[in-house]
Amino acid sequence: MQNRLTINDIARLSGVGKSTVSRVLNNEGNVSPRTRERVLAVIEQHNFSPSKSARAMRGFSDKIVAIIVSRLDSPSENQAVRAMLPLFYEQGYDPIVMESQFSAERVQEHLQVLKQRNIDGVVLFGFTGLDVSMLQGWQDNLVMMAREMPQFSSVCYDDAGAVRLLMDTLLEKGHRQISFIGVSPQDTTTGQLRFEAYQSYCAEHGLTPHMALGKLNYESGFELISHVLLPETDAVICASDTIALGAEKYLQQQNISGVQVCGIGNNPLLRFLFPNTFSVELGYGKGGESAARQLLVQLSQKTDLRQIIIPGQLAS
Repeated sequence: MQNRLTINDIARLSGVGKSTVSRVLNNEGNVSPRTRERVLAVIEQHNFSPSKSARAMRGFSDKIVAIIVSRLDSPSENQAVRAMLPLFYEQGYDPIVMESQFSAERVQEHLQVLKQRNIDGVVLFGFTGLDVSMLQGWQDNLVMMAREMPQFSSVCYDDAGAVRLLMDTLLEKGHRQISFIGVSPQDTTTGQLRFEAYQSYCAEHGLTPHMALGKLNYESGFELISHVLLPETDAVICASDTIALGAEKYLQQQNISGVQVCGIGNNPLLRFLFPNTFSVELGYGKGGESAARQLLVQLSQKTDLRQIIIPGQLAS
């Protein structure tokens, strides 16, 4: 017998149904005194106290899913999580949120704990450094967010498409000298995919690329924009709205006009401080909703794994 029993185990040992055990745990009626005593005796005998049963005894569902975010302070991931929660609640699942801080070791630790506690399913926000070997045993009840992973369902944003959308928009408005500020290609999505999309677009349309790569923060945008500004530069695409904020601040301080700044992410702060900036809404909320729906389908029935791409759109 496992150290931590499930409600199904208690039902089997008591000779009753799972619903009867739930009524006993929640102190509900419609259970005969003799049956209640039998169930409680099994619970006491086996020290029944896993996290699921503890939640059930407090009146919560014994169905639990985990959401492992990269950073608790990430605006984009928070948008996705907010879209997931109502769908999980609607289906009777209680979500718990954990943080990886971009550490593969921490993800492994979290998954080990979740497996020990018999968690039903996981939505994992992916990042560079994760590989399939770390996720063995979770193929049927895990959905990866923001990164494709072989053998797993995933929900990804159209990073390359976002850059191409901005480039199309700039060309339509007559811009031809378009520079780019990105992040290290070690970051597959914000870094490599968006950087490569800019390079490819320039090659396809006969544009001369001017680019600089740094970090995913305001300071990097503020520092690097001077490296890509030529006398003829009329637009700068930033790999994220965070970088775009720094770039806009530099142009403001230097009193430089006539340069159209673009970002990706539709950050409310960027819209508020610099409303003329172009930005692509990647669909974080829609991505979160898609991930939750996919996980719920996987938990309810045997289904094919899916790779879902969320298209972006120009923020209005």
